[in-house]
Amino acid sequence: MKIDSITIYTIIMNLKRPFRTSFGVQKTREIVLTKLQSGDQSGWGESVTDTGPWYSPETNNSVTYIIKKFIGPWLKGEKEIEHPKDFTSIVSKIRGNPMAKACVEDALWDLYGKIKGKSLSQLLGGVKNKIPSGISLGIENDFSLLLQKIEYAIRKKYKRVKIKIEPGWDVEIVKQIREQFPDLGLMVDANAAYSLKDAEIFKKLDKYDLMMIEQPLHYKDIVEHSKLQKMISTPICLDESIKSFDDAKHAIEMDATRIINVKPSRVGGINETLEIHKLAEEYKVPLWVGGMLETGIGRAKNVAVASMKNFTLPNDISESERYFTEYIIDPIFKLDFNGELSVPKENGIGINVLQKKIRELAISEEKI
Repeated sequence: MKIDSITIYTIIMNLKRPFRTSFGVQKTREIVLTKLQSGDQSGWGESVTDTGPWYSPETNNSVTYIIKKFIGPWLKGEKEIEHPKDFTSIVSKIRGNPMAKACVEDALWDLYGKIKGKSLSQLLGGVKNKIPSGISLGIENDFSLLLQKIEYAIRKKYKRVKIKIEPGWDVEIVKQIREQFPDLGLMVDANAAYSLKDAEIFKKLDKYDLMMIEQPLHYKDIVEHSKLQKMISTPICLDESIKSFDDAKHAIEMDATRIINVKPSRVGGINETLEIHKLAEEYKVPLWVGGMLETGIGRAKNVAVASMKNFTLPNDISESERYFTEYIIDPIFKLDFNGELSVPKENGIGINVLQKKIRELAISEEKI
C-alpha cells in the first residue's frame, strides 16, 4: 500500500439522551475521524478521545496534532506498506498517544482489507458470525427510569446489563435491581471512582451475584486492585488500567484482574489488541470489547475484534440506534432476535461510510 493522502475530519453528533458516568454528563460527541486514500481505495478510522482529558490524557486536539505533525507525514513518506502490522515500527518513536495511533492504524487495517478483498474479521482470524451484545446504563437521577431501561434491555435480549456506579449510588441500587431482576446478567462499572478504603462497599456487593466489578479503583492502582481481589469473590475486570500489552501482563500476573475489558483504541490499536488476545488465551483470562460511544466506524472495528476466539463475554457494543440520532454508515448495526450483532462479511470494516453525511456534520476537514 502507498498512502496518497490522509484526511482528518472533526464532526459533532447528537446523542439521543444524556449519558452520565462518574466522569460527567455528555449530550453530544465531538469525534475525530481519519480517511486514508490509496489509489481508488480508502480506509477509515475513528478516535475515541473527547474534547478534554477526562478519560485519557489524550484529547481530540492532541490526536489531530499528532496525526498532522508526525503520523500522517511519516505514513505518506513510506514507499510501500506491506501490512498494517508494519505501522507499529513506523510510529515507534512516538511515546504514548495510543488513541492517536489507533485512529490511523484502524484506517490502515480497513484499507488493507479492501485492497486484499478480505473482511477485517477474516484478517484477524475471527471465528464468529455473530457476537453477543451487552448494554451499558449510565447513572440516573430517577431510579424508576433506570428500571425502565433495564426492562428495555431485557426485551431487546441484551446478554448482560452494566450499571455505572459511584459513591452514594452503589450497594442499595444494586440490591434493588437484583431484587427485581434475580436472573439478570448484571455487572457494575465504577470508572475508578473508589479507593481501597471503600473495600466494605465491594464486600457488600459480593452477595448480589455480579458477573464482575469493572475498574473499581484508580487506573494506576494495580497493586491495590490485587489487594481488593483477595478480599472479594466477584471477579475484578480492569478497563482504564489496561493501556498496553505490558499493563495486561502485569495485571494478570498480580491477580489484579480476572477479566479484561479491551478497548482497542485505548491500547493503541488492533496490533496491540492481537497481542493482548494471545496473552489472555495463554492465561485463560476471558475478554470482552468495551465501547466508547463510537460511531458506526469504530463500532464496525469493535465487532470484528469481538469475533476473535477469546472474546467470550458479552461486549459493550450496542446497536447503532441506541446512542445517536443520525448515522454515518450504511447499513447500521441492529440487534437480532437473540440479542446479537452480525459480523460484517464485506471487505475491510464491512460497511459503507457516508462521506456526504460526514461533511455535513464536520466542523473541520484537514488534508495531509
